[in-house]
Amino acid sequence: MPPSPFGEEDGEEYERPPNPGGPARIPGPRGAADDLEDLDDLDDAEYAKFTEYPVITDFPVVPAPAEPDPEPVPAAPPPSHAVLKSLLGAWALAACSAEETQAVEDHLTECAPCAEEALRLRDAVALLHPEESLDLKPLLRSRVLEDCLGKRPARIPVPVWASPYDTETARLDSLLRDFGDSEWHTPVRLKWFEEERRQTRRTTVAGVIGHLLAVDGLVASALGLDDPLGPAGSAGTPAERTERFWEDSPYPTTRRVREPWREQGHTLVRTVSFAGRGVAELDVDYGAFALPLGDAFLERAFECWVHAVDIAEAVDYPYGPPAAPHLNRMIDLAARLLPAALAGRRRAGLAAPPRGLVAAGAPGRTLHLEIEGAGGGGWDIALDSPAAKPSPDHTVARIALDGTEFCQLAAGHISPEDAAVGQNGDREAIRDVLFAAASLSRM
Repeated sequence: MPPSPFGEEDGEEYERPPNPGGPARIPGPRGAADDLEDLDDLDDAEYAKFTEYPVITDFPVVPAPAEPDPEPVPAAPPPSHAVLKSLLGAWALAACSAEETQAVEDHLTECAPCAEEALRLRDAVALLHPEESLDLKPLLRSRVLEDCLGKRPARIPVPVWASPYDTETARLDSLLRDFGDSEWHTPVRLKWFEEERRQTRRTTVAGVIGHLLAVDGLVASALGLDDPLGPAGSAGTPAERTERFWEDSPYPTTRRVREPWREQGHTLVRTVSFAGRGVAELDVDYGAFALPLGDAFLERAFECWVHAVDIAEAVDYPYGPPAAPHLNRMIDLAARLLPAALAGRRRAGLAAPPRGLVAAGAPGRTLHLEIEGAGGGGWDIALDSPAAKPSPDHTVARIALDGTEFCQLAAGHISPEDAAVGQNGDREAIRDVLFAAASLSRM
């Protein structure tokens, strides 16, 4: 029978060491309180001596094992030719990721067959999805108004000859609406043709609107409305009125000039709309010449568009031409003014003399002006006298010009020598008419 793990000592059992036959078991140290009969008999101070343990604050710092450096990730192999070729369709549709786009475009510089295929796909996509400007189309306002008026005609319609001015001032005002203070001070260079060469004058966007306000004041004065230059400023040419406005105008040449200019435009259109038909024949004095009110409104619409293009180019913003019917009316006005401009240059010794005397109303030498593109048409220009009657049977020369380029010539933005003209016939007559067209411009 194996010995019991419990022995006897003084009549009591005790536990034997767990390793019989091994080294003798050494009991652990006994606390000092074990020698006392009862800890409850100690006061608080003595009890604390026996129960208080030292606090260890300085533990040894064991350094953490160093982590091994991560193994380098091998670079992905470049896409194969087959993969890149399969991405050409997505690339043409701009549906690739940035990484795929870069890989395809790098491949196109090295692979001629893929480059040809990419161009073919890109052209096909352009046919399916033509790029369009985010800006509103120039004719949108006119179409919306036409549709609205077709359903509910206006009680007091705007006269046909005043409609281009109404439209062009509204288009320019839309361009100016979002301009900040810095854009109103953007430099703008006005251009016109005088003394056989182009003239320029430097101003700002606000200065251009001040110029339009001052010259529109001539029309306002003819209608009995307030002149923006005051009672003493009604006389003078457009250039003189502009200089006077820039020097001592009550309206500063800042963004604050927009409100009086736009209000004056609204007042002019509203006044002629209520005035009736006969008002179109009222003369507007421009200082050196006069125009009927209907033609004056067309002239003001033309200049508003020309200077709107000047402003748009200065701020790097696209600006389209007028609607075709309005552009046609502006070109028609310039064509009707050409015989008088040619006669004025002849009196100044700047054009060739007439080829014989022509009675008033009699047919004389004629130049046929053909304007191509939107708003174009054909006009016969009397060469020898404004009173002569142009006749196709007496045509000695022909000129063909794009409509926009003809307007740039009449505005003095391009010189007669630089105009891309298709011409046939009398060279001297062609030159005189082109220079006469340029001489219609002014500041």
